[in-house]
Order: sequence, then structure tokens, then C-alpha cells
Amino acid sequence: MQAQPSHNPPTTGPRPATDALRADARENRERILRAAREAYALHGIDVPISAIARRAGVGVATLYRRFPTRASLIGEAFAEQLAECAGVLDEALEDPDPWHGFCTVFRKVCAMQAADRGFTHAFLSRFPGETAYAGERDRAEEGLALLVRRAQKAGALRPDFDVSDVVLVLLANSGVTNGAGPEAAAASRRLVGYLLESFRATPSPHPLPPPAGLELNRLHQTPG
Repeated sequence: MQAQPSHNPPTTGPRPATDALRADARENRERILRAAREAYALHGIDVPISAIARRAGVGVATLYRRFPTRASLIGEAFAEQLAECAGVLDEALEDPDPWHGFCTVFRKVCAMQAADRGFTHAFLSRFPGETAYAGERDRAEEGLALLVRRAQKAGALRPDFDVSDVVLVLLANSGVTNGAGPEAAAASRRLVGYLLESFRATPSPHPLPPPAGLELNRLHQTPG
């Protein structure tokens, strides 16, 4: 008997139009995120959405389809850095030496600031409605508070250090790295060295990081 043709549509096989659309959407999304990271690193998170769309080579409407709010774009652009911070904090809390863990967090996070100007603004900002980002922020704050208590209990961190001083350090480091130009990384290391030394409960015999070689005329130069 001759086989009868099936009336059911095929369930497998390529769908070039759909696949191409999905690939195009993924490409647009990555281009937008890449453009946002570059713009935030240069100018901070106040860059207009229209400028990011131009840098990505897409329309503003396309950007908003991928990221319906400015906060969602910022949160996604810095998701990797925030996850890295969370990892650094987790490692520090597992460190058997509370002071070493405390210092590691400051050195690594401040180095991230020196490398990416936009990270500071994103880390210190709050975005209403962005629950995932807020959850990571809250977890980071709780971890920092625990790290401070451990270092103080061990007698390594001065007892009058307050967890709010963490924000003070980040703000100070942000100002230094924004104004130090090409010497930003070295200036940040020097500042963090000074600050950690001042946070010690007892003086340390170890020398500070090398000077950054900054000159007074740097005070009159605006960051690019």
C-alpha cells in the first residue's frame, strides 16, 4: 500500500527567519550593553540614553525595548562588576584572618573603581524597582558590616571605625581616580595604603605603596 502523506506540519527543521531575528536581538542587546559600559566608564552613569543608543548604533526605541528603564540598563551593565564584588566579599568573609580579608576587599574594590569610573556611581546608587540589583546591594552591605565586626573583634581594626566609613573611602577614592588621569591606578593604591594604615588598631611596619608621582597642577585639570 502506498504511504499516505502526513497532514501534520513538521515539528523539526530550521526556522531561519525566527533564528535570524533572535540573533539580531541578541546582537543589539550586547551592542547596547557594550556601549553603555564604555560611556559610563568615561562619563559616569548620567550619560543620556540617546548618547548610548548612538554609540551602539541603534535607535532609542530599540534600546528601550531591550531595557525599559534607565535603571535596568545600568543594573545590567554593571551586573558583572557587582557579582565580582560579591565574590570578593564572600572570599574575605571566609578568610581566617579578618584583617587580611578586610584589606583585600578595599584593595580590590578600589582597584575596580580606578578602572571604571561608572562603577562608583552605580555601586553607590539605588534604583527603585530593580529588585535583583537591590538584593545584591543589600547583601553587600550586610557582608561589609559583618567584615567590620570580625576585624574589630579580632582587635585588628580600630574600634571607632563605622561601616558608613566604607562609603567615605569609596567617595574619596572616586575623587582621586577621577582627577589623577593616567596615574589613577597608582594614586588609588597609594590612597588605599594610607587609609588602611589609619584604620589599623596598631601601627604596621610595612611600607606604603609607591607614590603616584602627581603634581600640583593636576588640581587645575578637569577629568576628560
